[in-house]
Amino acid sequence: MTIRTRLTLLFVLVVASILLLFSVSVYYLYDQFRQQEFEQRLKEKALTTVRLREDIGEVPQEDLPVITNEQITIYNNRGVVLYNQDRQLPRFPVSIGFLRTVTDQKPHYLRQGDTEAVGVRHRTHRGESFVIVASGNDRYGFSKLQRLQQILVFGWILCLFIVGLAGYLFASDALRPISELIAQVNSISATNIHERLRVGRQRDELANLARTFNELLSRLEVAFVSQRSFVSHASHELRTPLTVMMGQIEVTRFQARSTSEYETAFDGLLDEVKNMIRLVNGLLDLARASSDVATLNYQPVRIDELLWLAQSQIAHKHPDYQIDIDFENLPDQEEDLVIVGEESLLQTAFQNLIENGCKYSPDERVTVRIAFEPGQVQLTISDKGYGISSNDLPHIFEPFYRSENTMTIQGHGIGLALTHRIIELHKGQLTVESVIGKGTTFRITLPIKNNLPSRLAPARLDTEDLSSSLGKA
Repeated sequence: MTIRTRLTLLFVLVVASILLLFSVSVYYLYDQFRQQEFEQRLKEKALTTVRLREDIGEVPQEDLPVITNEQITIYNNRGVVLYNQDRQLPRFPVSIGFLRTVTDQKPHYLRQGDTEAVGVRHRTHRGESFVIVASGNDRYGFSKLQRLQQILVFGWILCLFIVGLAGYLFASDALRPISELIAQVNSISATNIHERLRVGRQRDELANLARTFNELLSRLEVAFVSQRSFVSHASHELRTPLTVMMGQIEVTRFQARSTSEYETAFDGLLDEVKNMIRLVNGLLDLARASSDVATLNYQPVRIDELLWLAQSQIAHKHPDYQIDIDFENLPDQEEDLVIVGEESLLQTAFQNLIENGCKYSPDERVTVRIAFEPGQVQLTISDKGYGISSNDLPHIFEPFYRSENTMTIQGHGIGLALTHRIIELHKGQLTVESVIGKGTTFRITLPIKNNLPSRLAPARLDTEDLSSSLGKA
């Protein structure tokens, strides 16, 4: 059942119930009014009859208003009939108990089928007491009541038809914006993901739904564009060394060469292979850091051991790099040096920042300072290199982005994107400050173990995490 049909039926049911309750109430109240009116007529007829009989000794029928099948009967206190208006009609059956319950202040009403009766007590000026029972059939009253019943039933059925039509139109109007939203959503695809939903009514719940969906589309667009850019840059970075290798092989095979020339060619090919391996390893690390947090192995690790290990690895690959590690305020307890994280990823992040600082500094020197604050540890990695321009700073954490002043230095633009993503996975912050010609400072803030649960709670990556993994890393 569609929402339009359900709303129509619900609307008809509610209105029909209200109309039915109203019709029943009108019918019941009018029936009570008819009964009270006829009861009053019977009472007046009874009193008029007994007074005429008392005053003139007889009751002239032509002087009294006529009631259908009327019958006036006068009883004494012993239940003996003193007067019967029409002997051809049967008397309304009453009991001695009923006659005794009739008092001066309280007439009694009875009904059998369509015949109604009222018992009234009357006392003469001589002190005699009589009970007058006036009965009859309210033919005109019942006729009006029946006509009212027909009008109410016909009116209720007609109202049901009108309400059903109005409910359908109301539901269609209420659901028209949803139909328009569905049509707009179905028209959005990868080729026009920049399109946004439009809603005519700007202040209702559907407008809020459209705005929420537009925000989702914006996040998806960022992720989609970032993914497309990522694939394009990755393809370009992989194609370049392959093209160089293919060119060297073709040139080498063009003619016979000496052993030294072959060795030179092989050395060039080996450099390109190593370059590709570094690129592929960087892509694998980036993909790993962009995976679900639940798949990572978080363990307590010491921040100082990670730094010394990163320094050792860099010194082994680049003996000329100078790395100074300075502990500003060592904590009293070793537990304050422990953070919860994925050891290999954190080591990769620290190693990327330190290696970049050395690579982009003329003196190939980097200073690492560790400061401990309540609940967190802060690492500051500073160099005196070329610096990063203000135009490049917003983009340095995007995959494959490289500033113009570093194009001559070997690299792929993956390290900072990977580092930024790793720090995000560990609930930390990575900020950067740079001045052209004076150097760059990266600052990492990570929570220590005492400020975290025993195991970092895994959280599912939403659309923003997907965007981060592809565009911000």
